[in-house]
Amino acid sequence: MTAFPSFPTGAVESIAKVIGNAGSGTDIDRYFQENGIDDNSGQSTKWRRLNSVFLFSQKMTKSANQILAFIRSFLAPSRFVGRREEFEDHRSKLNEILIQHGLEYGKDGQFRYTPQAKTLDEAEARVRGVRDKLAPRNTHPEVYKYCRSELMQENYFHAVFEACKGLFQRIRDISGIESDGAKLIDRVFSVEEPLLAFNTLQTETEQAEHKGFAQLLKGCAAAIRNPLAHGPKIHWQGEVDAADYLTLISMLHRKLDQCVKVAQTDEGQARKRP
Repeated sequence: MTAFPSFPTGAVESIAKVIGNAGSGTDIDRYFQENGIDDNSGQSTKWRRLNSVFLFSQKMTKSANQILAFIRSFLAPSRFVGRREEFEDHRSKLNEILIQHGLEYGKDGQFRYTPQAKTLDEAEARVRGVRDKLAPRNTHPEVYKYCRSELMQENYFHAVFEACKGLFQRIRDISGIESDGAKLIDRVFSVEEPLLAFNTLQTETEQAEHKGFAQLLKGCAAAIRNPLAHGPKIHWQGEVDAADYLTLISMLHRKLDQCVKVAQTDEGQARKRP
């Protein structure tokens, strides 16, 4: 990377605070020694030491390159093997600062230029991923069960695909029926001979509700899973759609929580529940 313009004083302080939490004082000492950097700050707090060194470096070099080099070394993905969530937390907080200056630190440990965020709200919105969008929605744990690693990698295309596959796998697990897609739903949620029921099926309203949720399940296969399985990833629209799709899948998992197995008669007919 060519010389990157110096950061404002406030941005340097914010960066120092984020990076100071990513390692120990000994780690900082080691980096300074290996790179021939003198720490004349007289400070003992990690972020204050870094802030002083960073500001001095910018003053001498007229660029932020030494700050970026420190970040690349101190926040290298290889230092966080087995601690991916910790790495992503530091990276997210750092990018809320950097993106306001047209720069982003990737999950691969490399910097990239990006359109500059004009406001703090814009910076926060761009940095927040699907996980943060899902958190206030009280997303069902079965969603994360099938796509946690994809969400951690910000691979939203495959996160939705795996979550949708997981929804149908749960239906197979509960019902014992080894089928898939519309055939699975028609067999398990038949109104005449249901294996699982969303309600008592005693009134027309309850039967209509039951059919409606069955149609939503079939819609997940037709409108979400199948297109993702056969369509190119390049056409994927991103994390906003992912959050909406995963919220729908979460709601359907909650309906499955409420389902009751319907006992079968010897003739194979569903025994109506009182």
